[in-house]
Amino acid sequence: MFTRLAQQHRQFVQDLVMTLQALAIVLENKGYLASCYTCGGEMNSGSFMVSLGDGHLIRFLVSDYGITWTEMRDDRELMKLEGAEAINQLQDLADLIKHQSHPAVSATSKSEFDSALQSI
Repeated sequence: MFTRLAQQHRQFVQDLVMTLQALAIVLENKGYLASCYTCGGEMNSGSFMVSLGDGHLIRFLVSDYGITWTEMRDDRELMKLEGAEAINQLQDLADLIKHQSHPAVSATSKSEFDSALQSI
């Protein structure tokens, strides 16, 4: 049973890292400074960052050891969440960006964005 749970957890982390990579690409296409880095090809951890402007930065870390959302403004930590709360906050960010009207976004970009966010 524990081996199965460990494998499910690894798959969950990999899925989350792939989704973060897609989100970073979509955010970059919308004009935000965003990145997602992984270590190695196994995607067992990832670091996602996005600048929302005016010194407002979001960092989301995921690994086998845990999940963390950190929100900062002007290099000061405003909020730090872990686990399910961190994932919920990531969903709120995705929803905010998804529903933002952006005249420069083409229909193709919007459909790519919607596809990427469906997995979050």
